[in-house]
Amino acid sequence: MSLGGLVAVHAHPDDESLSTGALLATWARAGLPTTVVTCTRGERGEVIGEALAHLEGDGSALAAHRTGELADALAALGVRDHVFLDEVPGVSEDRFEDSGMAWVGTGQAALADEVPPHAFVGVHPQDAAERLAHVLRERRPSVVVTYEPGGGYGHPDHVRAHEVTRRALELVDPAPLLLMAVQGEHALRAGYAALADVVLDGPLRRPDAGGPLPSVAVPDDKVNLAVDVLPVRDRVLAALRAHGTQVQAVRSVDDEVALVGCYALSNEVLAPLLPVETYRVVGDLDGAWPPGVRRIT
Repeated sequence: MSLGGLVAVHAHPDDESLSTGALLATWARAGLPTTVVTCTRGERGEVIGEALAHLEGDGSALAAHRTGELADALAALGVRDHVFLDEVPGVSEDRFEDSGMAWVGTGQAALADEVPPHAFVGVHPQDAAERLAHVLRERRPSVVVTYEPGGGYGHPDHVRAHEVTRRALELVDPAPLLLMAVQGEHALRAGYAALADVVLDGPLRRPDAGGPLPSVAVPDDKVNLAVDVLPVRDRVLAALRAHGTQVQAVRSVDDEVALVGCYALSNEVLAPLLPVETYRVVGDLDGAWPPGVRRIT
């Protein structure tokens, strides 16, 4: 693999920072072309805090606000190129909207009973894939990154983004290398356990280190690429803070081997920022990688 551009495909504003923030910041810091493709504007997201609570349920207003948060987060990460997938020419001029979700278990989401008319899960997969393929042909990245097949925790838009990405790669020749964001089970449980020493703010609570894990957690031997977070931690934390409607309690953690920071989402459960951001690579790992990105053998 020759070292070139990176395209990250995500479902909503904030996912780029939560799932692939260190990779994006590391790629951009190396001076390499770095693009984020966002499939929706997060119209159905929950809103943290009273100051912006009026945005929840107002899809257009929340979308506009989250678009601004996304721009600030990308600037913090050093990413200069962004595309909303529905702004790429396709068979329809409809906007792709957040499909929403419902919790069906610990760390597991599914499609909600009520789905909006223009939900991303209702978009024809081939249309979305052809739009993404158009972006890939224009940017010609060497690497594309998205979620693993379960979407990290089952969010239907995340699952669809994975499916669309895989289909788009079939339409591009030569196809870029595919990275799927995953976390090793051992590292994630260690991060959960280390949160026991973090002082809680307000109603926040800690995750169960021995409980069920979301689909982003995979056996350790399924992880084969790592990104060191500490060199870009400030950028990642700044990006997380930019998503104020979605992310709270963002802070760095020092002198702890199992994590370098933490944050919480609207579920008020503390989450670890692990010292390495890890991936499963689909394809040939051989070749050059930016400083801070390394193979795991």
